[in-house]
Amino acid sequence: MHIFIKKPNLVKCQKCGHFIMPHIICQNCGYYKGVEVIDVLKKLTKKEKKLKQKEIAQNEAESKKEKGLSFEGLSKK
Repeated sequence: MHIFIKKPNLVKCQKCGHFIMPHIICQNCGYYKGVEVIDVLKKLTKKEKKLKQKEIAQNEAESKKEKGLSFEGLSKK
């Protein structure tokens, strides 16, 4: 049969590190190519805003660690 499903081509968001489709705004942080397009914190309550901000900060820190040049990072690539 010639009918099959392909795996989607996903890339990491530059800001938060979530996997998204290319050329699409990240629904997690609202950024596209390093520019904020959507304010995802606008409609959230205070508790939800704090949790979301912590999550985004944590993901940014993890993505910066991966970009750094270290023996572990180089060996993974």
